[in-house]
Amino acid sequence: MTTSPALLIAGHGTRDEGGADALRALVRLLAERHPEVPVAGGFFGAPASPLPLSDAVDGLVERGADRLAVIPLLTAPTGPVPEALPTVLARASERHPGLTHVCGAELGPHPKLLDVLERRLDQALGSGARKPADRARTTVLLVGHGATDPHANAEVARAARLLWEGRGFAGVETAFVSQAAPDVPAGLDRCRALAGAGEPGRIVVLPYFLLPGGPVERLHMQAEGWAAAHPGTEVFGATVIGPEPEVADVVMERYRAAVAGEPPFASAPCSCRAAAEDARQPHGAAWQGASLTAGAGDR
Repeated sequence: MTTSPALLIAGHGTRDEGGADALRALVRLLAERHPEVPVAGGFFGAPASPLPLSDAVDGLVERGADRLAVIPLLTAPTGPVPEALPTVLARASERHPGLTHVCGAELGPHPKLLDVLERRLDQALGSGARKPADRARTTVLLVGHGATDPHANAEVARAARLLWEGRGFAGVETAFVSQAAPDVPAGLDRCRALAGAGEPGRIVVLPYFLLPGGPVERLHMQAEGWAAAHPGTEVFGATVIGPEPEVADVVMERYRAAVAGEPPFASAPCSCRAAAEDARQPHGAAWQGASLTAGAGDR
């Protein structure tokens, strides 16, 4: 038995090697910062993923873990998926008798993640984000994955509101890559309408994604097509959140809450609900026109 429950980071639905590399980087960061906690990560809900969650579980068991605290690496609930996280964990328990787990909340619009999103906005805009007047003419389109579950989509709207509060942007609109409205072009239309007449407005398309992958590439393609059709509007593209230290901090916060909230350890369903108290905490790279290039990279 390990001294501390092992930390299992559960990413969702990617076959993208870049997303797998980013998750590996986050696992390394957490292992360096918290050597007392065995940690591994992988993806569920994507056949042929380069980093399967089942392999991560097997690796932790080989290292002596018999208790897992599972943290979904999500900004919002996924809604119904073909292969849900509880199903994957149930199969893992069948393969490893005696293995128990508790599942924590997804990361949600935690204040530290909002700080990273703001940094991504500044990186995308470059020197054009430094003055209050510059921000006042900038509209942000926060783009989530999209789900058939309205509660999952509402979490993206909640993040947009929290990102807008006190940061001086003209507004923060929402859009989704798939399964929900508005889509990215419709969201950009709304941003353009919000800018109104007068000085040309500008829009930053901000992915509400922790890791790179296929949906982010679709987002970029949709935004690029819209920008080509609207050369009078400046359109900038920001990068994903990525494996930042703030992300590691939030994962460990969720880990500690999961461990403290389920004594003694026993198999429990994964709730995948963001912590409501995050919304009450105070807190206060660029595509350009029709020629779009990637924004400032993740560290």
